[in-house]
Amino acid sequence: MPINAEYRGPAELPEIVPVFPLAGALLLPRGQMPLNIFEPRYLAMIDDAFRDGHRLIGMIQPDVTHSSSEERPVLFKVGCVGRITQLAESGDGRYILELTGVSRFKVVEEMTVLTAYRQCKVDYFPFLDDFTARKGEDAVDRDALLAVLTDFLKANNLKVDWAGIEAAPNEALVNALAMMSPYGPAEKQAMLEAPDLKTRAEILIAVTEMDLAKKRTSGDPPLQ
Repeated sequence: MPINAEYRGPAELPEIVPVFPLAGALLLPRGQMPLNIFEPRYLAMIDDAFRDGHRLIGMIQPDVTHSSSEERPVLFKVGCVGRITQLAESGDGRYILELTGVSRFKVVEEMTVLTAYRQCKVDYFPFLDDFTARKGEDAVDRDALLAVLTDFLKANNLKVDWAGIEAAPNEALVNALAMMSPYGPAEKQAMLEAPDLKTRAEILIAVTEMDLAKKRTSGDPPLQ
């Protein structure tokens, strides 16, 4: 696989991938996720990803509500594989890296492995549209998304780079806002599993509107 890989379909991705269970973490195709890796098992996972040459890691959330083990929780059935596109050594044993999302996947089965980190056999075919950049973005209600973003920022006394937001294509805007959103694992999983970009934007809008309405009713202080 070349250094700057371009994946055109499921056949170009490995069937078995190492997975990094992380609650509240949402990676989406072409989105960038920074990670601070310090646990020995995940440091080994990064080393192996480079040794194997693919530099791919599957991000997936633990399904803690259906788990009896904190050490080895049940995993949700859908995650997203990302390629390590930046990596730096911290000098104190950690890796600081960035994952760029490639495609979502469904877990077929978790493998029995000797590695300390978990590995899953996965299926990318249910998410073929993930391999086409900006697929379906014309269907996104951008005005509604920006309106609810404006309300969210005002309610929480936050500021953003509006020039950057206005210049962003719909796919990049929806996915970045979904990944950065402050919501819980259930909401993040719903956005991950959305069948298309339009539905993901609608879920984000609905969740944000409910959160704002709840804060207005309860008088909760803004996010810090």
